[in-house]
Order: sequence, then structure tokens, then C-alpha cells
Amino acid sequence: MPEITIIHIVLLVIAALAGVVAGWIIRGNRSVQEKAAVNSGWQNQIEAQRKEHDRLVDQNKGLMEQVSQFQASHTDAKNRAKELSIVVQEAFERRDELQREIKDIRSNLEVVVNERKQLQTDIEAQSADENILRQKDERINKLNQELENWHNRLPPLIDRFRVRDQEAERAEQELAVARERIRELESAQAAGRDEETRIEPVRDPAELTDGLDASNDPADDFAVALNSEPEPEPEPEPEEESTSEPEAEFGSRDRRDNLKKIKGVGPAIEKTLNEIGIFSFQQVADMSEYDIDRVAKRLKGFHSRIYREDWIGQARALLDQAAHA
Repeated sequence: MPEITIIHIVLLVIAALAGVVAGWIIRGNRSVQEKAAVNSGWQNQIEAQRKEHDRLVDQNKGLMEQVSQFQASHTDAKNRAKELSIVVQEAFERRDELQREIKDIRSNLEVVVNERKQLQTDIEAQSADENILRQKDERINKLNQELENWHNRLPPLIDRFRVRDQEAERAEQELAVARERIRELESAQAAGRDEETRIEPVRDPAELTDGLDASNDPADDFAVALNSEPEPEPEPEPEEESTSEPEAEFGSRDRRDNLKKIKGVGPAIEKTLNEIGIFSFQQVADMSEYDIDRVAKRLKGFHSRIYREDWIGQARALLDQAAHA
């Protein structure tokens, strides 16, 4: 067995020290690589969190804008409902007043008729006295004139009563639609409160612009309710086409306009109006209550629709456009 000398021991110590240094260097390099990998992972996570934060901030802004729009629409609907209530109340008061006037007129007519009958009876009983007869005749003529005056005053009052009654009905319909709209909006708001929308908290409130705060109210249902429109009312079918000649009371065929330019008038309705004798915008603009009743008899259910779609106003507007063209 060879003898171990100091040189051998020194060489072994140097080899051990070299191994320790090499191991320390290798471990240091590996630690640096691991640290770089960990830092890269943290950077990716921080960037992802920042993007998610920005997305949530934008989402909160959109939700706040939708809530503001809903609140404004809700306020407008309530104001409109109040205005319609006032209009309906005034229409009812005017209708009651017209009813009282008609009742008074009828009572006066009955009194006049009874007086006339009584005068006729007196004339027959006192036919021998010519002076009395002459006075009676004068009084009868006077009463007849009063009776004719009452007869002349009664139809306009009845027409005014009909117009006011129709205005009250239209106001009631508009009020019912407004109330239904308010109920739909309130139902949408109540339904939106029951839904849960998870919104991450905003770490930096200064990033919210326009002074808006974060909110987790689900405003999608509100936007849908606001943007939804009622389905259009189906156009009623006209009555069976008449094979008789057109009535010539409204006008002649000399001037023909495209009546389909009036909203609510289609080809079938235009043909029916031509059969009645309506060919031009001027005839539609000059339609009276009697004419509207005649048209409504041919087109069932169109009496209120003519007022609702304002055929007369549309016809006058088309005439003005044609005059300024």
C-alpha cells in the first residue's frame, strides 16, 4: 500500500475545493434561471390582471350609461302619463258639459212643442175671434222660428259632443298604452334586480372617468325593454269589393293622386276609397265627420284609425309639399 503524503492530501483538498466551487457556480446559474422564469410568470399574471381590470372598468361604464338611459326614459313615461291623465280629465269634463247642454236643449224643445200644441188647441177653440187668431198665428210663427233655431243649434252640439267623446276615447287609449309601458319598465327593473352580475372591485377609483361609480346592476333587460317596439297593428281587411259604380258625392275622377302616400293606406284601401269616390288628397283633406262615417262603413274598424293616423293632416301636408314643389 503506497504511503499517503502531504502532497496527496493537498491535491485531495484542492480537488475538493474545485468541486465545491464548480458546484456553487452551477447552482448559482440554475438559481438565476429559476428566478428569471418566476419573474416572467409574475409579469404575465400582472399583465393579465391589468387587462381584466380595464375590461371590468369599461363594462361598468357601459352599465352606468344604460341605467342612466333607463331612468331618463322612465321619467319621460311618467310625465307623459300625467299629461294624458290631465287631458282625459278635461275631455270628460267637456263631455259632461255638452251632455248637460243637450239635455237642456231637449227640455226646451219639449216645452216649445207643448206650447205649440196648446196654442193650436186654443186656436181651434177660439176660431171665431179673428184678432185672437192673428195673435195666435204670430205667436205660433215666433215659436216655430224658435223651434227651427233650436233644431239648427242641436246638430252642431251633437257633432261637438261626438268629437269630444272620440278625443276622450283616444286619450284613454293613449293613457292605457302609457300605463302598460310603465308597468313593463317597472317589471324589467324588478327582474333586473333579481339577477346577479359578478363585477370585480375597482382597485383604483381614479380610473373611472365621467364621475361614474362601479355598479353591478344588470341593465341589459332595461335596454331590451327600452328598445322594444310594439308590434304594428294588422291592417283590417276591407269589405267585399262592390261591383256597383263609384259614388260621385265626394268628387270626380279628373284628378287622381297616389293615396298610398298616406300612412295606413294600402292598395286595397286605396281601391275601396276610389269606389266610394275619393281620388285626390284634396278630397281627403276636406273630409267631414259625415264623410268619415261613410268611409268607416265600408272599412270596418277604421273610424278611430282615420283619426289616430291623421289621414286629413297627412293629406294637407302632401298638398302643401305639392304646392311648394
